[in-house]
Amino acid sequence: MKPLVPVSTGARIVLGAGFFVVFVAIWGAATWSGWVPPLFLASPDRTLRAGWSLLTEFGFAGDIAITIVRVVGGFLIAAALGVPLGLMMGAFKPIEAFFEPFVSFARYLPASAFIPLLILWAGVGEAQKLSVIFIGSFFQVVIMVALIAGATRMDLVEAAYTLGARSRGIVRRVIIPSAAPQVMETLRLVLGWAWTYVIVAELIGATSGIGHMIMDSQRLLDTGQMIFGIVVIGLIGLVTDFLFKALNRALFPWAVL
Repeated sequence: MKPLVPVSTGARIVLGAGFFVVFVAIWGAATWSGWVPPLFLASPDRTLRAGWSLLTEFGFAGDIAITIVRVVGGFLIAAALGVPLGLMMGAFKPIEAFFEPFVSFARYLPASAFIPLLILWAGVGEAQKLSVIFIGSFFQVVIMVALIAGATRMDLVEAAYTLGARSRGIVRRVIIPSAAPQVMETLRLVLGWAWTYVIVAELIGATSGIGHMIMDSQRLLDTGQMIFGIVVIGLIGLVTDFLFKALNRALFPWAVL
């Protein structure tokens, strides 16, 4: 191994899968040996059986679909509003000076702290869940996109001015193309955070979703179902992560990320 030297695609797949094999082996050794009681940690096979029961008997696939819709809905709203604002803040310093103090203040506020207020304002329906995801994602998107847009190379901007571009053209033809690959990476990261927010929202005042199932399983002391729900979230996140990376490579093949 040498610092910063990339590995082949095959080696990356083998190494990545190898970690999961080692992880499950350690998990199985701890539970099958009786070192950790089932009350505190279900074994891998018991977790799979609990998951199969959830999917075949309790309609867990519907809970998964509902949670995915909530995450995607709240995330898309946050991205649709946050990316343009972030680009404007990065491109135009007066806009940044106006919004940046409040955005920096708001991004430190935990989205979960708003849940009691949101339940009071919007009830326990979908609006409350979407609002939690939006609050948790929007300000992070804005500040990160603003930093990316503000880091656009000045030599490119000056070259565009020399060629006769105006401010609008600078944003459209220099800043946005330069920032787009990193903006996609930012959205990929924020989507992961959005999953955290939706599970928190579903733990309180929800009647459906993965978080609701995990909370019900906690009341029944069924660690197998709880772990299966957590694993499902991880698998969905892993798939969306790969999809984001593939989309980024397809849209911006010139960018090395």
